[in-house]
Amino acid sequence: MTTPTTRTVPAQQQELPATMRANILKSQGDMAMETLPLPQLDPDQVLVRVAAVGVCGSDVHYYEHGRIGPYVVDHPLVLGHELSGRIAAVGSAVDPARIGRRVAVEPQRPCRTCKQCKAGRYNLCPDIEFYATPPVDGAFAEYVSIQSDFAYDIPDSVSDEAAALIEPLSVGLWACERAEIKPGSRVLIAGAGPIGIIAAQAARAFGATEIYISDIAEDRLAFALEHGATHALNATTDSAEGLDVDAFIDASGAPQAVRSGIKAVAPAGRVILVGLGADDVELPVSYIQNREIWLSGVFRYTNTWPLAIQLIADGKVDLDILVTGRFALSESEEALKAGRQPGQLKAVVYPGR
Repeated sequence: MTTPTTRTVPAQQQELPATMRANILKSQGDMAMETLPLPQLDPDQVLVRVAAVGVCGSDVHYYEHGRIGPYVVDHPLVLGHELSGRIAAVGSAVDPARIGRRVAVEPQRPCRTCKQCKAGRYNLCPDIEFYATPPVDGAFAEYVSIQSDFAYDIPDSVSDEAAALIEPLSVGLWACERAEIKPGSRVLIAGAGPIGIIAAQAARAFGATEIYISDIAEDRLAFALEHGATHALNATTDSAEGLDVDAFIDASGAPQAVRSGIKAVAPAGRVILVGLGADDVELPVSYIQNREIWLSGVFRYTNTWPLAIQLIADGKVDLDILVTGRFALSESEEALKAGRQPGQLKAVVYPGR
């Protein structure tokens, strides 16, 4: 973890504390509360007092395994990248009128000048800094800093929890955009966890009329049918092959689900891989070739927050129904373990409480 430097606070912001509390991953399976200086603000940044932080599977993976692919936790790290809060201070180039605004934070900082950024694919920026991805600290803390244009104002009708969960919603929206979901589309989603249910709601908002979802857990399938899906498939007994859907979105990471889902796609259909599973998976290549199926991965998202906020405000997506566990900042470790409990979907940490 890089050590934050002392921040000069403008006169009108002297009420801010000099330090903040953070729950830090010290090493694999070891969390501890610490006191840190507040983040230093660049001219284009805002300081956000964190209200709510959703627990993501990547946070759990870092906690349990200490790494995800090439990203290794070799120094203490603050986890958490799904967050909302209220602007407490602004950098010298930001309008002070933003202080006090409730915001949803897009937790990344692209360089804005590379080839990918200039092409509008800033999620693929080779120098991007992303919250809670080593060595960049995340949001299991009382305050964070972010570029002002990546702190999006939210209406009062959007809860702190829903605003925090715009981050995983953005994954679902980006997957649906990549899958070219449109009115009348038929979609298959593998995995009825939080991302799968979010993807189902996103597909419905995009106009899909048939949304199949598969899982091995009957309780999750039942929940998915109540919140976005139109058909449920038990992955242990029901076959998806031959459905001839327009798109397949994998939110499970299970190799068998990926192979089965590909064989459910109609000619010229799309396959979008979202779930984190094995690094290498055997695919039905001849099926993909003979049907000219378009296959892509998903790496985060680009320009999704405005649409996400609008969909929530309009009632087309409901994220509050996903929250099944609530924890104080000091209980972050318990929040990371909550997913092991039956019936749990989404744990949320509240640093301000």
